Amino acid sequence: MDSIISRLYSAVSTRELDRRAIEVFGIAGHTLMQRAAEAAWTAARWRWPNARHVTVFCGPGNNGGDGYELACLAEAAGCTVRVHECEDLPRRGDALMARNRWLARGAVQRWSAGQALDDADLLVDALFGIGLSRAPTGDAAAAITAINAARTGGTAVLALDVPSGLDADTGAAPGAAIEADLTVSFIALKPGLCTGQGPALTGALELATLDLPAAAHDGLPVLARLTDRSELRGWLPKRPRTGHKGSHGHVLLVGGDHGMAGAILLAARAALRAGAGLVTVATRDRHAAALTAAQPDVMVRSVERPEDLQPLIARADVLALGPGLGREAWGQAMFDAAIDAALPKVVDADALNALAAAPRRDDRWLLTPHPGEAGRLLGLSTAEVQADRLGAIGALQARYGGAVVLKGAGSLVLGGSAAELRVCPYGNPGMGVGGMGDVLTGVAAAFIAQGLAIDAAAAAAVTAHALAGDRAAERGERGLMASDVIEALQVVVNP
Repeated sequence: MDSIISRLYSAVSTRELDRRAIEVFGIAGHTLMQRAAEAAWTAARWRWPNARHVTVFCGPGNNGGDGYELACLAEAAGCTVRVHECEDLPRRGDALMARNRWLARGAVQRWSAGQALDDADLLVDALFGIGLSRAPTGDAAAAITAINAARTGGTAVLALDVPSGLDADTGAAPGAAIEADLTVSFIALKPGLCTGQGPALTGALELATLDLPAAAHDGLPVLARLTDRSELRGWLPKRPRTGHKGSHGHVLLVGGDHGMAGAILLAARAALRAGAGLVTVATRDRHAAALTAAQPDVMVRSVERPEDLQPLIARADVLALGPGLGREAWGQAMFDAAIDAALPKVVDADALNALAAAPRRDDRWLLTPHPGEAGRLLGLSTAEVQADRLGAIGALQARYGGAVVLKGAGSLVLGGSAAELRVCPYGNPGMGVGGMGDVLTGVAAAFIAQGLAIDAAAAAAVTAHALAGDRAAERGERGLMASDVIEALQVVVNP
């Protein structure tokens, strides 16, 4: 799917779109500012129709200009409006014009740390937008803290373009950052809104393209794309009536060391629910009978020696390695026996930790690390990975090959050096519980077994997994279990 609303542009490219609109297509910069304010005010009125007391925090750049224009609209609508200014004042250009337009209607007040925040129904963040990639300081940081405290007390917060303090490119928030209820992003969506800290800070997210001509986007590099649920229909078409278990693929799952049989069981159940025709689990002997009783649809094989794996590998279409594998001698032996198999592979959990200890490259696998595992694979801390998730997944793919999923809020998928980066907009905090990664492993392996290329299987699996999580969370996010997601998969994988 390719549409303007699915494309994620960097801050640099967004500024280029703004420049093209003004210099190539003759749209005045102040007109764009007024369009931005109108779009944001319309969204605010729809969401908070009873808001009557509006306080706008304006910074020195064009984001502040958007805020002054929104203040004019709010005042014209009969609201009581206060405008606070932080940092330097606009000195020239469209932002100065917007400030002067507001001064013809109302006053401004310089905000300073320690100042009490006026009572308001709606607080508007127009401090920095895409113009800040460092931690806010001074009065601006104090203003952000005050706004967030008011939100905790029940006051609505609207962010213009990007919540101030959030890096538009990376999704990192190196210091104080606005926690918005609604963010209206202008011209194009930015990746930082959709991954890392972005989903937690943006609240509801809307895009206002400001009526830029489609031709303004021609030739401009797209940093990433949002995956859309409608794509599942292409990835997972209706099955032919002649289909049988052999045509739906055979998944071999390796894992489940002592005390960790549950992980491999979850992966096996997920593979079945995602449509694999046959699923075999290779696990410790003491778990075989219990796993067979728990899920008789799965073929369970005892493997205590590396050579026990070889006949199972020979019969499989795809190998999934990692759930419950452990870090003891058995898990290492299974890893060594399986990792170089001439099959497409899904590598997760402790198999990723083994890979970090003995790096190699393979274009036949899909790696599915969470940020901690990604850090070990790259020799970085978890915090360093989270500070630049897009950079981290690019480094993982370049070093290890194949396709990579970097899990977390706004999971990222990268299918190869020439493939586009994808961001998944689905999923919820309830999925932050043990076993969710095992479920994803099973889903991805099942999709590869059914014939999807590894990069397509990665994107499809992340999408289906997240959507199933959202279906399961309809009963509530707290208390959600990995097994609930498995039960929701069957509807999702039959689009």
